[in-house]
Formats: sequence, structure tokens, C-alpha cells
Amino acid sequence: MTCVSVTLAEIRETPLSVDEVLRSVSDPQAGGICLFVGTVRDADSGKGVERLDYSAHPQAAALTRALAERLDSAGRTVRIGVVHRVGRLEIGDLAVVVGVSAEHRAEAFEVCRALIDELKATVPIWKHQRFSDGVDEWVGLP
Repeated sequence: MTCVSVTLAEIRETPLSVDEVLRSVSDPQAGGICLFVGTVRDADSGKGVERLDYSAHPQAAALTRALAERLDSAGRTVRIGVVHRVGRLEIGDLAVVVGVSAEHRAEAFEVCRALIDELKATVPIWKHQRFSDGVDEWVGLP
């Protein structure tokens, strides 16, 4: 196996691309690539969602890279890429894209799931949901 590598770990205000993440993790030694794409849905907890606004701590990008590097260091991956969007997002917009390539599919799936779960649990990115009934709610605040 090649030296593991974090190819992409960013927080951005611009629209995300699944193709960009796929290209960043593609490698001839990878027998499996797992992608996770998080999108803005039109409802949450039975309430209509109008839009979301994501905010991030200034260190969120560095913490995202550190998380990806930590998961890489286990030696089960070939490449890892992750990008999360901040700012105003509309229904259907991509909020996060995670890609993991590995020699075998099981490792790609396991690391991809661990990355998105730990990203959501530990990286300081906050979601401000705006509901269609005029109510709003912050998610992920400390």
C-alpha cells in the first residue's frame, strides 16, 4: 500500500463538487472508494426547512485536517478527502462531501463512516436551521 494521504480537507463558502472529492481520492492502488454526500433536506423533525446557514470556528479547517490525518494514520486507507460548506445553503445544496479510498471496500466504508461521524461530533461547525413556519434553531452549539 502507498503512504496514506489526506488530499483535501477544507471548509469553504463556495459550492462543493462530488467530482472534485472523487478525483482527490482516486488512486491505482485503491480497490474501493466510498463517498458520503450530505445535502440540505426540505424537512427536519417533521417541520419544513426553508434554508440553512452554516458557521465554523476559524480553526475548523485545521481540526478537519487533523481528524482526517488521525484516521489516515491507522494505515487502512490510501487517500482521504473531506470538504464542508459554510454560509447560506438552500434545499438540495451539498453541505459536506467525504471520500475515502482503500485497497478494499470494507476499509473504505469504515473510515468514511468514522470520518463523517467524528466530523459532525467534534469539529466546530454550527447549523442554523430556518423553518418554513418562521421558527429557527441552532444545531451543534457547545
